[in-house]
Amino acid sequence: MGGIERVLVPRQKAAGTAVRRYGDADRDRWCAFVAACPEATFFHRIEWKEVIEGVFGHRTHYLLAEEGGEVVGVLPLAETKSLLFGHRLASLPFCAYGGVAASHEDARHALIAAACALGRDLGVDHLELRHRVPQQPDWPRQDLYVTFRKPLAPAPEANLNAVPRKQRAMVRKGIKAGLKSEIDTTVERFFRLYADNVHRHGTPALPKTYFQALQQAFGPDCEVLTVVDPTGRPISSVLSFYFRDEVLPYYAGDDPRARELAANDFKYWELMRRACERGVRIFDYGRSKQGTGSYDFKRHWGFEPAPLHYEYCLYRGGAIPQHNPLNPKYRAFIALWRRLPRGLANALGPHLVRHLG
Repeated sequence: MGGIERVLVPRQKAAGTAVRRYGDADRDRWCAFVAACPEATFFHRIEWKEVIEGVFGHRTHYLLAEEGGEVVGVLPLAETKSLLFGHRLASLPFCAYGGVAASHEDARHALIAAACALGRDLGVDHLELRHRVPQQPDWPRQDLYVTFRKPLAPAPEANLNAVPRKQRAMVRKGIKAGLKSEIDTTVERFFRLYADNVHRHGTPALPKTYFQALQQAFGPDCEVLTVVDPTGRPISSVLSFYFRDEVLPYYAGDDPRARELAANDFKYWELMRRACERGVRIFDYGRSKQGTGSYDFKRHWGFEPAPLHYEYCLYRGGAIPQHNPLNPKYRAFIALWRRLPRGLANALGPHLVRHLG
């Protein structure tokens, strides 16, 4: 375990910025910093620590940077270890981005240096930091992922008019078909649609307990919107996060009939409309892999991709790990997974996906 319990202070920053491990007594100070820091995101909220530990059993290593007793930076980290996918330290599994949130450069450099030292102490294969803005230009970088973010106009109708004509027609098709959106108090309807959707795509589903834990941890900032047809049958659903003045649709699922009814376009319009009415200013369409249907769908909505910068400190050399469905070596697995009965896939999936994120 080496130095992970001691105060982690990179020598070159020892005079000003001290980095140490987060403790339970730091909760309020961590939360206050995240709420105020412009670089902080929903994924810096301390509740993620409880979700990742409680649902997946991973060890977390949250770091605080301080100057004169004041918090000047945070870095949430989690350690995952498996024979199949290796041993890593990441900020943050299951999160599109996270990485360092700091009030100035000295704090940023001190946190990254401390994370590198921690990774060496833990003996991980690599450290992975996920940022919207590049932090370490000399590190190897994964350029597969992008995000889509766009300001919202104050008036809902102005946002609909800003949607490109073809997609706007799909939204109106859903309205004409009599689709309605409902806010759910549980994840039951969402999970059925989500699990069916990921199974059709040949990937393991996250466990229902994970989504239940998200609702419990984040309360009204974790919202499930479900689209129903005129008979009341749920056909599409999305679980979204709210943070400051942003909404982030993060997990979604649909019934095979959703396409013919334009339910997915209607779903995201309803989320946008409702978010606008509650004063949200940024619609974060979330992470997508380049070259996928999700990527194209978001571009058709008039959103432009912005690269996400996943940067790696590789302790043992080698290449950046490619544990994603676009990796050709997983094609046989994806084909096999699609053929599994859904009940069996839902039972086995959580044991595999807990090490990915």
